[in-house]
Amino acid sequence: MGKYEPLRRFLALQNKDQIQMSFAEIEAVLGEPLPASKKFPAWWSNNTMNNVMTKEWLAAGYQSEQVDVVGEKLTFRRIEAKSKAAQKPSRNGGPLAASNAQAKRPSYFGAMKGTLKIDPSLDLTEPADPEWGKVYDVD
Repeated sequence: MGKYEPLRRFLALQNKDQIQMSFAEIEAVLGEPLPASKKFPAWWSNNTMNNVMTKEWLAAGYQSEQVDVVGEKLTFRRIEAKSKAAQKPSRNGGPLAASNAQAKRPSYFGAMKGTLKIDPSLDLTEPADPEWGKVYDVD
C-alpha cells in the first residue's frame, strides 16, 4: 500500500460532490503528517507530475480546488464524467494529458532517450550571440 492510498480509499467512499477538508483531517486519514511542501499551493495542484498524492485523489474521482495554505484547508470536488471529445489530452500538460498521452504514444516514443549528452560546462541559459543583447541603443 502506498503512503497516500488511504486518502484515495477515503475519498472513493464519499458520496458527496464536494468534500471540504483541513490539512489536519487529511493527516488523520493518512495516519502521518503531510510533508513540509504542503505550504505551497503548487503541491495541491491537479498535475500528476507534481506529486504522488495527486494521483490518489484523481484516482478516487476528485480534484483539488479552493486551496488555502494559510488556513490549511481545501476542497475536493468530484470530477464529472465527460464525453469522449472532452477527454482528449490537453496541450497544457494537465492531468488528462499525462494519463491519456502515455496510452496513445507510438511504440518508437523514447527510442532516443539517453543518447544525447550535454557537456556539463555548457551554460544553456547563456545567449548564443553576446551582441544580441545590444540591439537597443542604450547609453
